[in-house]
This record gives sequence, C-alpha cells and structure tokens, in this order.
Amino acid sequence: MPVDYPDLVIFDCDGTLVDTERISVRVNLQLLNEVGGDYTEAEVRELFVGASLETYATLVEQRLGKPLEADWIQRWSDMFRGICERELEAVDGVVDALDGIAATGVPLCVASNGMLHDVVRNLGQVGIHDRFDGRIFSATDVAVGKPAPDLFLHAAADFDTAPERCAVVEDSVVGVLAARAAGMTVYAYAGGMTPAERLIGDGTHVFDDMRLLPDLIRDTWATSAAR
Repeated sequence: MPVDYPDLVIFDCDGTLVDTERISVRVNLQLLNEVGGDYTEAEVRELFVGASLETYATLVEQRLGKPLEADWIQRWSDMFRGICERELEAVDGVVDALDGIAATGVPLCVASNGMLHDVVRNLGQVGIHDRFDGRIFSATDVAVGKPAPDLFLHAAADFDTAPERCAVVEDSVVGVLAARAAGMTVYAYAGGMTPAERLIGDGTHVFDDMRLLPDLIRDTWATSAAR
C-alpha cells in the first residue's frame, strides 16, 4: 500500500456515492405533511439525513405521539424508489474520485445504513456497482447501525484492517459520528444536504468537491488525528 494513503477507504452510499438524499428529503416532506408532522426542510435535513428507515419512523412517531400506519415504511420506500428510478444520479465528481483512489491500489468498499438491495440497485443504476461488487456492507450486517461504530468496524474487520488505518467518506452527521466512534479518519462531504459547520470536528476533513478527494486524502493522511 502507498505509505501516504490509508489501507482501506470506506464510502457511505446515500449522499456520498449516489445523490439520494435530495430525493429522500422530498419524500419525507410530502409524507410527513400528510400526517400532520409539520416539519420544515431544515428539520428534515438535520434529523433524518443518514438515518435508517427504522430510526426515521421512531423519531416521527415520537413527534406525532402515536404509531405510524402499518404500511408507512412501505409507502415511503415505494415513493422513494419511484423517484430514484426516474431521477437518480451519481454524486457530482464521485466517478473521478473513485478513479483517483483506485489508481493507488487501495481497496474500496461501501458501508451504508440503507438496505442491501437498495444500495445494490442504486449503485447499479448510476453505473458504479461493479467498483464495489462483493464489498458492500449494510446496517443489516450488524446489531446496531450508524451512529454506532459497528458497521464501520465490521467492514474493517472483513478486510483485516485496523480502524486507524481506515478512511471513511461520509456526508451526514450520523455517519461522521459513527466513523469517529470507530477511530477512523473522516472525509466529510459538504457538497450535499449537510452544512459544513455540522460536519467539523476531531479527525475530520471537510470538503465540498468530490474531484478533490484523492489528493485531499494523500495530503492529509500523514498528519491525520486518527493515526
């Protein structure tokens, strides 16, 4: 492995590889308004970006003070998938980022709070699934998803890589907290739905252009706080 690069680069999926978070916010606002949730777009971004569907449903029920209808998650999924089929794109510049990291010979993988079949489908739709085939981990692989560190630690263990030798590329507060808790260096993408100021913290490098990621990792790795 290059001495100025991590031994493993772990990507989140939604909002980091595929631009699903913007679609997710739209779906959330529509369905929440239907049940009287009265959320603003800013609240939806803060509370739900990066969260699993189960966590999302629990938070909504707490706010409403009553259970959601039994088909709520299915309705959410159907609406989300329908829009994704028509509109989903890769995050701007991420193909260049993947090419640059792959050129170093360092392995890449995905660790997502999403369901495995959704991650596989979305990566395939934007044409980058083959870059991660057999190296995709989801929240169903562990007892507790992000913001717990379990998923990232599981991915690192699968590659027999120490956490401090891993870099994580994330776009949400939930994911950044999970990566920090895992003892990994974080590269937090602020070009999506989460403002840069909410991603700043120890062991975290915030950036807003995916094309810059390969060089950013190289330039910062030697002095990374997590190492």
